[in-house]
Amino acid sequence: MPARPSRWSRPLRVLEAPSYLQAFVLSGVVTVLVTRAFLQAAGYPQLGGGGLHIAHVLWGGVLMTAGLGAALVFLGSAARSLGAVLGGIGFGLFIDEVGKFVTAGTDYFYAPAAGIIYGAFALLVVITQALRGRARLSGPERTANALYGVIGGLRTGLTDDRRAAVARLVRGCGPDVEEGVARLLDAVPRREPPGSRFWQPWLRWARRAVVWVTTHRWVVALVVLYLVGEPFVVVGNVFLDVVTGQLDDQREWRSVLGVSASALITVVLSIRGASLLPRDRVRAFRLFKLALLVDLLFGQIFSFTVNQFGALSALAVDLFLLAVVTAEYRRLCRQAPSPGR
Repeated sequence: MPARPSRWSRPLRVLEAPSYLQAFVLSGVVTVLVTRAFLQAAGYPQLGGGGLHIAHVLWGGVLMTAGLGAALVFLGSAARSLGAVLGGIGFGLFIDEVGKFVTAGTDYFYAPAAGIIYGAFALLVVITQALRGRARLSGPERTANALYGVIGGLRTGLTDDRRAAVARLVRGCGPDVEEGVARLLDAVPRREPPGSRFWQPWLRWARRAVVWVTTHRWVVALVVLYLVGEPFVVVGNVFLDVVTGQLDDQREWRSVLGVSASALITVVLSIRGASLLPRDRVRAFRLFKLALLVDLLFGQIFSFTVNQFGALSALAVDLFLLAVVTAEYRRLCRQAPSPGR
């Protein structure tokens, strides 16, 4: 007799959830940057009159509702993708005005607002990566995602590659499930794969360029030197500001101390990683990666508070360094002998 299903079983996970969250985060980040740039260029105009001000947080709420509605009303990955993008744009418009809702004077230019915005998106990125690294889907979850894939092709059809992907999902789930999904696939119309888009060659070239940059020895050497030296510069500048009295004029001096603390942690990790380079490059680059993550997830929050959106350039540098270090770490892990050898 088959086991009775639990009333409180865990909800089934969506295979493409990290991709949807990534679209949400990217659209939200772009929205914040575009909104800030537009408002600054336009002189911070206000929509409304007669004592009324229609803040863009309201449009954010409308778009988040529209995104949620698209995901609730319609079936298929296209609806979820649309919902993720609309929701991300709405969230970007909402979080951009966070300074108004954490200050008594509804101050849009509240200095820590930039750090709060950065911290919110950094948390979403961490959640996305955590979901991407979760354990494999269970048999029922793979079956549910395969059926969801079939549903998505009922109107537009499925390409051969998509059919093969759906079939792979249920492989090993039992002959009855595999046969049932195969019959459903036969009932779905076939669709030819889309032609090459004009931007795809440029995208392939960009990917090759990124791989070339992140895997060259001299680039890796420069990154290591930067990781070891740059935190010393940050701490030295803060110490100089303390000695010269310039820190007394800094309104967000607590955030300056946060930046300094992050730099000190990064210094310790980077020096330890550099000391391991001659004998254990895998551990060394693991520490370099950890140092960058400390700065990205902790130090940059305070950096955005101090420097506002001027910290974007430093963030771009950190992301490039993380790409190089991660690529080198993965290469070393592939080359490292397994414990059994």
